[in-house]
Amino acid sequence: MQVSAGVAFIRDFVIIDTMLNTQEKIEQDLQEMFSKGMHLGYSVTSRHPKMKPYIFAERNGVEIFDLEKTKSALDAAKEFVRKLGKEKKIILFVGTKKEAKEALVATAKELSMPYVAERWVGGTITNFKQIRSRMDHLNDLKKKKETGALDKYTKKERLQIDRKIEKMDRYFCGLADSLKNFPAAIVTVDPKHEKIAMGEALQMKIPVISLLNSDCDPAGINFAVPANDNSATSIGYFLSELAKSYKEGLILAEEVATQAAAKKEPVKE
Repeated sequence: MQVSAGVAFIRDFVIIDTMLNTQEKIEQDLQEMFSKGMHLGYSVTSRHPKMKPYIFAERNGVEIFDLEKTKSALDAAKEFVRKLGKEKKIILFVGTKKEAKEALVATAKELSMPYVAERWVGGTITNFKQIRSRMDHLNDLKKKKETGALDKYTKKERLQIDRKIEKMDRYFCGLADSLKNFPAAIVTVDPKHEKIAMGEALQMKIPVISLLNSDCDPAGINFAVPANDNSATSIGYFLSELAKSYKEGLILAEEVATQAAAKKEPVKE
């Protein structure tokens, strides 16, 4: 009986300790989210009716998000991204508003993922074959320029080609080398601002993860994370958390591959 009681005591202690550590981690996360300004929404008059459940209060005319609900939504998005990482799937990052560009490009490059930080070209998803051919043409022109294959043209013709490359590169630089097929998911910042990309994702049934403020409609978004989408620090936190989750998924994939390889190895006598 004494052994059983001792085991039960240790089990209960571990459970309580785990719960306390978990609660402490949650509080730390909420505090960090608050420090990043994720709790700040827009004015009451700007709120979309469907965002009401995510609002905690109103201060001086500005709506305050319920960060516990924001964290819950972000955790769900992170779990999905972790799964994508484990399967080594492609995620397309889209954020053309000035507050999002820097963090979005940095995150996409960190994960070697395609991105759109300038204007979304209509048909990027719904007319992918044609858009892909334009990107292939861009890559071909760049290669010819690097190898000197364009030297046969006149100075005026080369100038025109350079301008064409510059224009195409502005819109396709984040896609040309990395988006060979449909992405498994799309990450957007402010779906209201990226309505064309959102419409194409919905039409092609591509899962969407989005950071959205109180003025946005969450309908049709698979993983809607209600928070401040107009602050560089808030956006940066959102993207960094997704990046961490994707990397965790990659690590899991490596562990699975290592275990599978170990099972196939012949037993040494």
